[in-house]
Formats: sequence, C-alpha cells, structure tokens
Amino acid sequence: MNAPAQPTPAAKQPRNPLHGLTLEAIVTALQTEYGWQGLGERIPLRCFTSDPSVASSLKFLRKTPWAREKVESLYLFMLRDQRRQQSPSHRP
Repeated sequence: MNAPAQPTPAAKQPRNPLHGLTLEAIVTALQTEYGWQGLGERIPLRCFTSDPSVASSLKFLRKTPWAREKVESLYLFMLRDQRRQQSPSHRP
C-alpha cells in the first residue's frame, strides 16, 4: 500500500499570502513599491530612514517582532491595493 502524498507547503496554508515568503522578499517588494523614503514615511523605523539597506532592515526586523508585524501588515495592504488597482471598477 502506498503512503499518502505529502501536501506541498502552499497547500497547507492556501489562504495565507505570507506563507512561503521570506522576510527578505517582503522587504525587497516594499522597497521596490514605495522606495526607502516612502517606506520610512509609512513605518517610521530608523532601519528605513537612516542609511537604509535590506541587510540592516532584516537584522533589525528579525530581532523585533512588533516591527516585523508592521512590515508584514504593510505588505498585505500593498497586495490588496495592487489587486484593487488591477481589477476593473464595478461602480456606475
């Protein structure tokens, strides 16, 4: 008898848009979308406003859970905003 197939990681959390994403991918996407200045305006953290880099941001965010939550929330907002802009308006 064959063992059941293992579900893929995405299948375990199909509705979680953060599942499978690295913090680096999230920070890079936010930086690409908003730039460091825009990111620092949305989340006023020194790692985004004072000599920002992906590496320094990752170092800080990995040690600071509340800041990481803010970054993840902004990423989810960005995804919703992008989806809203891509879908045709249904308003009369």
